[in-house]
Amino acid sequence: MNITLSLDEKLVKDVRKIAVERDTTLTGLVRDYLQNLAREHATSGRKRREREALERSFSQFQYRVGKKTWRREDLYVRS
Repeated sequence: MNITLSLDEKLVKDVRKIAVERDTTLTGLVRDYLQNLAREHATSGRKRREREALERSFSQFQYRVGKKTWRREDLYVRS
C-alpha cells in the first residue's frame, strides 16, 4: 500500500542521511519504525490482558486463614 506524507524538507534531508548511514532508504526507516510500533503495541496489550487476568484470579482466590496464633520463633525451634 502506498501512502503520502507531508514532511518538512529539512527533516527529509536529515532522515535520508541517516538512511544512507544505515544502508537503507527513507521508506525502509519508516516501515521499520511502524512495524516496531505495531509490535510493541501488540506486546503491551497482551501484557496488560495477562496482568488483568492475574489480578482477577488473585481477587477470586483470596481467603482468610484466621488469626495468627504462632510466633516466628515457634517456626524455627532448634533442637
